[in-house]
Amino acid sequence: MGALPGYEVLPLFMLVAAMYASVGHGGASGYLALFAILGIASPDIVPVVLILNILVASTGFRQFYREGYFRIDLLLPFILISIPAAFIGGMITVDRVVFSILLGLALLFSAWRILFFRPLAVKPSPPERPRFWKIALPVGAVLGLLAGMIGIGGGVFLSPFLLLIRWADARQTAAISSAFIVVNSMAGLSGHLLRADTTVTFAPLLIVAVLLGGYIGARSGARTLAPQTIRAVLAVVLILAGSKLIGTALV
Repeated sequence: MGALPGYEVLPLFMLVAAMYASVGHGGASGYLALFAILGIASPDIVPVVLILNILVASTGFRQFYREGYFRIDLLLPFILISIPAAFIGGMITVDRVVFSILLGLALLFSAWRILFFRPLAVKPSPPERPRFWKIALPVGAVLGLLAGMIGIGGGVFLSPFLLLIRWADARQTAAISSAFIVVNSMAGLSGHLLRADTTVTFAPLLIVAVLLGGYIGARSGARTLAPQTIRAVLAVVLILAGSKLIGTALV
């Protein structure tokens, strides 16, 4: 794995953490985007990103939980299969080209979500339990596998799904997504650590930066939405990084 970023880019990681924590996410896609732009995104960086993801998403979950938005009944069907799937994903050795393409697509999707997705102003209404579980189990399995393979906790996909299908409102979704990210990132990290070819570089300053950003974002996010300007800047970063990853992989 290449050298981790220096002091000069730590504020960018803190800003990304704050932005994502404000909506209950851990920031994995943002960190991976920054790593890609810095030229050090690869499967080797995934364990570091998962650690950052766990720390920031845990901060976000704690804040949204305290505000009373968490619902275990909505989370449980998604994580029953996603946790073992994330563990399996973490144990899979991903080819660098495949990794770049998958990550690039995930980052472009994240940018689309930030720029164009808006929650529907409709009261949430979860379906009958049999249909709920029938849909949630396979969705959780796919997102868990991706979480372990490419280092994205899955919240960036789960959030729009919950909102579009009207199973939860915006802040309930943030609480559920943050918990989903934490458990899947932990499972994915466990899978990576069991692989003989995995090495984890300790990055204390990076951890401090994202923890600080995550705390600030989570504190404000449980009550207000993130500023539109920050959302637009982050979307541009994701588009640049995603395009770069896919373009480099296909050349």
